[in-house]
Amino acid sequence: MPRKVRYNLAASLDGFIATPTGSYSWIVDDKTIDFDSLYAQFGCFVMGRTTHEAYLAMDPAENPLRAYYKTGSVVVVGDTLDRDLETQVEVVKLGEVESFVRALKGREGGKDGDIWLMGGGKLAGEMLRLGLVDTVEVAVMPVLLGEGVKMFEGKGREEGWRLELRGCERKETGILMLEYDVLYEEPWR
Repeated sequence: MPRKVRYNLAASLDGFIATPTGSYSWIVDDKTIDFDSLYAQFGCFVMGRTTHEAYLAMDPAENPLRAYYKTGSVVVVGDTLDRDLETQVEVVKLGEVESFVRALKGREGGKDGDIWLMGGGKLAGEMLRLGLVDTVEVAVMPVLLGEGVKMFEGKGREEGWRLELRGCERKETGILMLEYDVLYEEPWR
């Protein structure tokens, strides 16, 4: 079975993934979410430069990607980056992301697991336009930000993208865990 690109993220109710300054402090802490189990579902982590820099700024003991650096599992998309020798992440230019991700998707899942699109909004918007995002899995926080980094940035399309709900779970903290398949060719009903 081919690997899926899963855009898995936390967002405010009004659709932002970070404040204008890049802060994530508004994300509600929910001890019932098993992040170790979540990370184990993935064999590759794709992100933009700003998201990568946010992970690098974390205390190394708290960085959930620490076990994946130096394994070739972390891919950073950006035109202003060189290969990061410390973490040994793979660096891909934005113009090459389509062929790179299609090659990743073509590998059989198995022990490699799916591909986690971690953000940011610009990269997610571009990958959606290219038809690369298979699912959108969003933890909707009971928070309104009013402004910030959108879940999807850049040029949309007139007819939008149709989504099919695959799962919905309400947490005691008020978080809604939503899972959608992206239906690229499905007409509006």
